[in-house]
Amino acid sequence: MSASVVVLLVSHDGARWLPAVIDGIRAQTRPVDRVVAVDTGSKDESPALLASAFGAALRLPGNTSFPAAVQAGLGACGPDADWIWLLHDDANPEPGALAALLAAAEEDPGADILGPKLREWPSLRRLLEVGVTISSTGRRETGLERGEYDQGQHDRVRDVLAVNTAGMLVRRSVLEELGGFDDALPIFGNDLDFGWRAAAAGHRTVVVPQAVVFHAEAAHRGLRRTSLTGRHTHYQERRAALHTLLVNAPARSLPFRVVRLALGTLLRVLGFLLVRSVGQALDELAALVSVYSAPRAIRSARAERRVRGESDPERVRPLLAPWWLPYRHGLDFLSDLAAAATHQASDVAERRRAARADQDPSSFAARRQAAAEEDDLAEDAGWVARFVTNPVALLLALVVLLALVGSRAAFGSVAGGGLAPVPTGAGDWWSLYLESWHRLGPGTAVPAPAYLLPLALLATLLLGSPAAAVTVVLVLAVPVGLWGAWRFLRVVGRLVSPYGVSRWLILLGATTYALVPVASGAWGDGRLGIVAAAALLPWLAHAALGFADPQADRRWRAAWRVGLLLALVSAFAPVAWLVAVAIGVVVLGAAALVVRSAVRSRTVWGPPATALAVVPVLLLPWWLPALLEGAGEALLLDTGRIPGPVADGVGLLTGRLAEGGAPAWTGLVLVALALVALVPRATRVPVLVCWLIVLVTGGVAALLGTVTLDLGSVSVSPGPGFPLVLVQGLLVVAAVIGAQGFLGSRDRWRVPGRVVAVVLAAAAALVPLVTLGWFAAGGADDLDEDSRAGIPAYMLQSAETDPSRGILVIRGDVEGGVSYVVRRGDGVTLGEDEVLALTAEDEELTAEVSALVTRPTLGVVEALAADGIEYVVLPAPADGEVAAVLDAADGLVPASAEDRTTRAWRVDPELDPDAVSDPRSFPESWVRPALLVVQGVALVWVLVLCLPTTAAAAARRQS
Repeated sequence: MSASVVVLLVSHDGARWLPAVIDGIRAQTRPVDRVVAVDTGSKDESPALLASAFGAALRLPGNTSFPAAVQAGLGACGPDADWIWLLHDDANPEPGALAALLAAAEEDPGADILGPKLREWPSLRRLLEVGVTISSTGRRETGLERGEYDQGQHDRVRDVLAVNTAGMLVRRSVLEELGGFDDALPIFGNDLDFGWRAAAAGHRTVVVPQAVVFHAEAAHRGLRRTSLTGRHTHYQERRAALHTLLVNAPARSLPFRVVRLALGTLLRVLGFLLVRSVGQALDELAALVSVYSAPRAIRSARAERRVRGESDPERVRPLLAPWWLPYRHGLDFLSDLAAAATHQASDVAERRRAARADQDPSSFAARRQAAAEEDDLAEDAGWVARFVTNPVALLLALVVLLALVGSRAAFGSVAGGGLAPVPTGAGDWWSLYLESWHRLGPGTAVPAPAYLLPLALLATLLLGSPAAAVTVVLVLAVPVGLWGAWRFLRVVGRLVSPYGVSRWLILLGATTYALVPVASGAWGDGRLGIVAAAALLPWLAHAALGFADPQADRRWRAAWRVGLLLALVSAFAPVAWLVAVAIGVVVLGAAALVVRSAVRSRTVWGPPATALAVVPVLLLPWWLPALLEGAGEALLLDTGRIPGPVADGVGLLTGRLAEGGAPAWTGLVLVALALVALVPRATRVPVLVCWLIVLVTGGVAALLGTVTLDLGSVSVSPGPGFPLVLVQGLLVVAAVIGAQGFLGSRDRWRVPGRVVAVVLAAAAALVPLVTLGWFAAGGADDLDEDSRAGIPAYMLQSAETDPSRGILVIRGDVEGGVSYVVRRGDGVTLGEDEVLALTAEDEELTAEVSALVTRPTLGVVEALAADGIEYVVLPAPADGEVAAVLDAADGLVPASAEDRTTRAWRVDPELDPDAVSDPRSFPESWVRPALLVVQGVALVWVLVLCLPTTAAAAARRQS
């Protein structure tokens, strides 16, 4: 008597596939004995189709899990069923599938669970599974290549850990003995868990490739969503994998597995972020939290398996994936990521070549062939020969070398001009940036400047050395700016002309721009913000060219890159954001007048608007507290010591700040070259665009120049640094484009034209040559300052042990007036100087100092002790009249000083240890931590959206 086989068909909104599945069941060469159909709350025609084919279907609620549906159907199968054949409503068996499974069972009586070969539906040829297992990281392993076709290469009957429930043939006795499928796995992963438990209990699972079932994988591919899958199928799949590993793993390996899965999940999250799959990254994290937050469920499931005797790891180990397989997948991921970046770069290059070919196909083809031949010859000669025989490369190397020579003053710990001394370690910068209350001066809640975050990151990478971070910024500012300007000018030249720009013009333009922070005097004055903004500006401009890309996806990706770079530039030069807003409004307005229909599209104006909106979010921990603490002036000032340098209209055009810098006439030459660039007709439009942006930038600078910012005892104007750098960059671009237009015109072949060309070339070359020579000769060597002069060393050591032990430094005299500063810790360092400058004056402390130098009483000295003042110092040359008053003050004890002309006193009353503690309470003290969390999340989000998309991620989006 042959064995009885009952088909258990589970359906949910499967009317799309059910007709073919019903036909497949009816067409079996070995007819089934009975069909039990279970429908879980379908809202389509599935119940009617099942009823017309097999009689009334068992109806269950829509939230019924697959294990519960199988358990309910098993009760309706009758007591005479020997085998249960599980099918999904999207799994269509070939006519001989059941016969092949039963034949394998008869040939191998020890096989208790048998599964078919699964092929993709509707392609019918691609392999999905020929048995499955699971890796130590929870990955579902099929042993198949991506998109592998079925050519009979896997047609060997063999033991496996598990087979898919879509087509699984299982002995009813085994299914009941194991208690069916795990209710903790409602839809995904129950086949792997069931196969693991069956193997641990001594049952065998066999895959029979001669039996074929076509599977649409509707739930996995997102073709069908239920209350069990929701919109996050990856979350359900990953949660099932973690649960399966933790409840079935041997007890001795469980602690190691718990740690490994946690760390592995974090790596997987990072991997998904790198390919811009944010949703899957969040699903990974959510699955980990879901499983690890319910340890009782894990413990009870493990106990249940022990009671049933499903805990023999030796039977399971040979069926699991090899230990090295996750590492191979990691290498595959890295290669995919590298390929994505390479393909993106080659795609950009190919589109540029195609654009040039469209303009002049025959000429371009010839030039491309010649270039290919030259490249082949150069490759044979070797890179050393190419470098030596390339005059442009040699001159570039010489420029970088001379720039490094000119930057010699920045090696080591530097300070001077607008650059305050750096702290001793990167941790000081991190503390200053993260804390919401600073124990500086009288204590303040003014936020630390935004540029401290990138500086702290850089210092951490440089083994925790802030001095090294500042040195790197100053020394590499010219080379980085040169590199960025070269890239930008090369792309702009190709946009203007299909033949591009002469490398000699790019060399002159890039060198001239890279030396702008040096020529302006910002480098010599230690204006770190202007120097860093100048180095980053070409990279920002290069990213902004993506707004003109014909593909909307690339324009949106450019938006995130521009937003990130603009936020970085604005951290060092806050006025940059205001200038960018003004330029964006003018450019979009002009584009609306020229091409109205294009600007109406959200994909045209949306990316620039998004880039501008990203900046306030990324700089929120600085902007919002600055406004709340009355320090909004920081959003308009150049970074560095206050007051900063100024520049009038002429200085803006010539690129010179009020003091210092290269000879001013070189700036006038650049202006003249940019004006002459308006002459060639072929390039007049892009040159006019440059001058339009110059006018917009100058207008913003002029409006800001009318504003006066009151900072306690000093009034300053908004910082002109970024407008100056931007204007100089635009003049360079205009001059290069104009020179390209002139070289392409016929007038250059006439005698007057050749004379003019020689004169302009000489003038253009003179600008970088003079500036570079001046810089290399030490013209900007002003970074030298002793920030501790005048204060005895033992006082500094005492202040460094505790911020509440402050030093009151008084300078001036009675007739001319006195000024004071409270020094705490290791002194006022980079970042702290701006916090103190933006902190409102402590009127109470000012009154105490005034009384101290005129009519000091014991109460005044006690008030100083309550403010955490341990020493009072009059640095050399100390005013005798003020010193005499302090000598006579009760509560002040004369202290020794290293310099005879320096006078010092110790405050005798006991100091208040909480003098500069945070006086605020919740929720005021938690505003900045909350903003830092928002900034961190936003930063990760923007970084992810900036990254290239791998082929796999692109395929997932298209599907």
